[in-house]
Amino acid sequence: MNTKSFAIAAMALLIPFAALTAKPKDPKKGAATANEVAPLEAKSVPQEEEAPVITEECVMNMSLFNESCKNKQFAQAYEPWWQVYNTCPNANKVIYTQGAKIVEWMYSNAKDEAEKERLRALIMELHDKRIKYFGDDPRYPRAYVLGLKALDYCEYFENDTLKLPAYGWFKESIEKIGPQSQINVLVKFFEVSHGLYRSNPDQYADQYVNDYGIVSGYLQAIADDPKQKNASAAAQRKEYVDNLFAVSGAASCDKLDALYGPYVAANSEKMEDLIKVIRLYRRVGCTESNVYFDAALAAHKLKPSEESAAGCAFMCLKKEDWNGAIEYYKEAINLVEDANDEDLPDYYYRIAIVYFDKLKRYVDARTYARQSLDQDPNQGRCYILIGLCYASSKPYSENDYPAAKAAILNKTVFWAAVDKFNKAKQVDPSCTDEVNKLISTYVKYFPTKEEMFDLPNEFSSGTFTVGGWINEQTACRPAK
Repeated sequence: MNTKSFAIAAMALLIPFAALTAKPKDPKKGAATANEVAPLEAKSVPQEEEAPVITEECVMNMSLFNESCKNKQFAQAYEPWWQVYNTCPNANKVIYTQGAKIVEWMYSNAKDEAEKERLRALIMELHDKRIKYFGDDPRYPRAYVLGLKALDYCEYFENDTLKLPAYGWFKESIEKIGPQSQINVLVKFFEVSHGLYRSNPDQYADQYVNDYGIVSGYLQAIADDPKQKNASAAAQRKEYVDNLFAVSGAASCDKLDALYGPYVAANSEKMEDLIKVIRLYRRVGCTESNVYFDAALAAHKLKPSEESAAGCAFMCLKKEDWNGAIEYYKEAINLVEDANDEDLPDYYYRIAIVYFDKLKRYVDARTYARQSLDQDPNQGRCYILIGLCYASSKPYSENDYPAAKAAILNKTVFWAAVDKFNKAKQVDPSCTDEVNKLISTYVKYFPTKEEMFDLPNEFSSGTFTVGGWINEQTACRPAK
């Protein structure tokens, strides 16, 4: 530091705050409208203006407001900061880094909406001036500041539901900085994109999917970088972004395949990354995708897990390898680490479905449907499945009974089936319509009054135990 600069700095420390008698101007009047989409350049101060002179008073005021900000004395910091901001805005970046704290404090203490409106405009102007005078800063260039500006717009312009201006600033910032973007900039950009998509899916669908690919990719790059101190945070935020995308409805399987096909191929030895892909595909229902199968197989080879086994089961179903699917589902069940895993009843149910629908093994189907009910007793689907197993069976053989009697006795399975259908809507009212259709179909197949009269020894008591593997007691009632 030369002698003159040292003297100026010393003076700045000695001059009391009360000596600064000049009153600052009011913050800039007016504010951007809620949905304004004007480009940044239209708001920026013209670049051809002559650079302001940095005076001794500027240096003194900078020292005063900077010290006050460090001590969180923002009321004292405001006046000297405002002097510097208006007279020598090119003096130092601290005008903008500390100025943001001062204006934030002012906004939190603003008493009326008009004052908040002026301060919102000032917040945006702060970023524009920083870009004008320090936009070529090697560490925090224009693109970095645009990200900050977009974040502030999202925070302070609450009434703008679409945040279109912020979207443009976010996009330019991320395009220039890439994986060096701040995590909160990436995540907030995707949230804005998500909001635009929800407001008009037809208009923003392709843009939204593309934005997801960019944000997800950059967050993954940060998470994978061992030099990044925020790697863990990036991984967590990526999971949040994945979940938001999964529930959006925009995630078609073809679009997911285009995004994740190359990714799975490049990361086939990374177990954690493969599992994340598997979970995403399951959440969006793309379990018949070859990319999903590739990820599941690669993960299962590295280290079998519940998710990878379930993925391989889906692959077998697509290939009509029914026994293979059952074995993989059984493996998934054995690999479940949490006894309360919400997928556990589904694995049992899926095994039951394969046994019933594909292999016609009704005893096994009932066994696994019951095991599913052990995990979650309020599944109407399991009772429906058991009822269908009963309705599909003929436990009475003509080898053991006369043909006419066997035919009548085999109709009793429909009593047991309807009992299960009624149980289904009792535990799960959402399946009532489906159950009522089944009941109206199968009550027609009950034994008739005449048939029941022909077998008084079996039906006269009013109750009957359906024989064979079914072994269910039921009430006797004639066909309708």
